Amino acid sequence: MRAAKSLVGLWLAAFSLGVLAQARELPDFTTLVEQQGNAVVNISTTQAIRRSALPQVPGMEDDEVMEFFRRFVPRQPPGQGPQGPGRESRSLGSGFILSNDGYIMTNAHVVEGADEINVKLTDKREFKAKVIGADKRTDVALIKIEGTNNLPVVKFGDPNKLKVGEWVVAIGAPFGFENTVTAGIVSAKGRSLPQENFVPFIQTDVAINPGNSGGPLFNMRGEVVGINSQIYSRTGGFMGLSFAIPIDVAIDIQKQLRDKGRVSRGRIGVVIQEVTRDLATSFGLDRARGALVNSVEKGSPAEKAGVEATDIILTFDGKAVDSSSDLPRLVGSTHPGSQASLEVWRKGQTRKLGITVGELQEDRVAANAPPRGAKPQPEIAANRLGIVVGDLSAEQKKGLGLAGGVVVTDVRPEAKADVRKGDVLLMLVHKGQQTELKSAEQFNRLLAGLEKNAVITLQVRRGESVAFVTISGLDSKG
Repeated sequence: MRAAKSLVGLWLAAFSLGVLAQARELPDFTTLVEQQGNAVVNISTTQAIRRSALPQVPGMEDDEVMEFFRRFVPRQPPGQGPQGPGRESRSLGSGFILSNDGYIMTNAHVVEGADEINVKLTDKREFKAKVIGADKRTDVALIKIEGTNNLPVVKFGDPNKLKVGEWVVAIGAPFGFENTVTAGIVSAKGRSLPQENFVPFIQTDVAINPGNSGGPLFNMRGEVVGINSQIYSRTGGFMGLSFAIPIDVAIDIQKQLRDKGRVSRGRIGVVIQEVTRDLATSFGLDRARGALVNSVEKGSPAEKAGVEATDIILTFDGKAVDSSSDLPRLVGSTHPGSQASLEVWRKGQTRKLGITVGELQEDRVAANAPPRGAKPQPEIAANRLGIVVGDLSAEQKKGLGLAGGVVVTDVRPEAKADVRKGDVLLMLVHKGQQTELKSAEQFNRLLAGLEKNAVITLQVRRGESVAFVTISGLDSKG
């Protein structure tokens, strides 16, 4: 009996020591908050009520994309806050002090459309701020307050040294509750979000809510490694997925905003798409990687460098392009006028090209006009893809600016290809071999000669846009 009691006592002692050891391993955020919390500010704005500024809410909750990555900027209900006649007050978000003379970084969407910006410090002092510059593409803004030169400032860390699973801390004003501290871990790095081509987001599980926008994300050394910018939410509140802009990206943006008041980005003039496993097989590439060039803009740096549609860009200036989303970030961060190198996969082998990077114009809009006058040709039997194609007339080729191609005149219910009536098929790719399409007869003959389980890719022009469509497997007839 005594032996049993001794064993129980030893087990309890070991368990207690284990609990104490585990408790000692848990992070202590108190020093970080004491040292860095004073450099975090609360930002609110006032603006005149305009008809065009009224939110259009109906239907938004049913839009998956808008719902998935909605900005988290709450509006104060009418009647609350310091409103005047024809004014609207918004408690928007957070920011952090970069320099003791009053430069502050926040999100562009926090100060967008503001007539008056108010900054409140932790010591309750309040200042009016002016916008030095804002960049919507990265959601970074630089503002400044006057009348003081002894402000506390943050320290910067290296987000490239962050590790997945590492502890991080956010300080901000969720729902207007100033200087709120939340903690979590880095969930992933280099995340690409829809319509966000220039930011490799840091994903965390730190509790971020409306009002945290623009606030800092700290590592455990008290260094800012990111700016809290977006959340995954179906309700508008925290659901375990938060996204921060890496601070090195933001520092580069704010430096350009401070020096020039705007941001210069590189461009090369290509339309690209992701390389899937099937596309990689079609082009004879060892694995799915790179950015597939759908089209090259006439007169662009890419055309001058010799880049061709159907090239797969594998590296840019020595940096690997693992995903198509990598290329806009790499090109965009390159100074216009710089010389860069490209490695492309073309017709079963790699080629190296030199390119002079151009400048991205912010008002550039991709053309996407409807198909122009592709009249159906006399119908022929559906081919092995379940579609009917016809030849383009000389007039149609001239109007479309094409030397060849075949037009889709009908798509049967059993069709295997994701194409539409009026699409123009320009090229067929199979096992790395690229064949330009000249006639309906040639196209159908090519299909007839392929094995049933063949993986092929079609270059498709729809209006002014060009894309690649992959098909796995053909109808047995032919």
